[in-house]
Amino acid sequence: MADRVLVVKTLAPKSYPTDGVLLTLTAADVSNKNYFVMEGDDLLIVRNDGTGAQTVTIASVADDMGRTGDITADSIDQDTWAIYGPFRNTAGWAQTQRHMYLEASDAGMKFAVVKLS
Repeated sequence: MADRVLVVKTLAPKSYPTDGVLLTLTAADVSNKNYFVMEGDDLLIVRNDGTGAQTVTIASVADDMGRTGDITADSIDQDTWAIYGPFRNTAGWAQTQRHMYLEASDAGMKFAVVKLS
């Protein structure tokens, strides 16, 4: 398997914005999977542009209490958006190098990550 594909973050506007910020979407790589670098206050947005319902999985890791909580094969209907987070703390989610691992069942799925702070 090749390296996972990076999902580039969009920085949310600060207080009293004078204009909007364009959201950067990254197509799911079904073979290699995707990731983003966690910094805390990250909001994951997923769009299903595929055919029919598709799934997304977000892998967790054991936190300091040994707990895990994968989001496994969460179904998203066609032409629908889903929001996960905000992930304010990296504990329980950050893989090596502070990466959050994402995967989708179809290349029609799109990922966006918004840095809130």
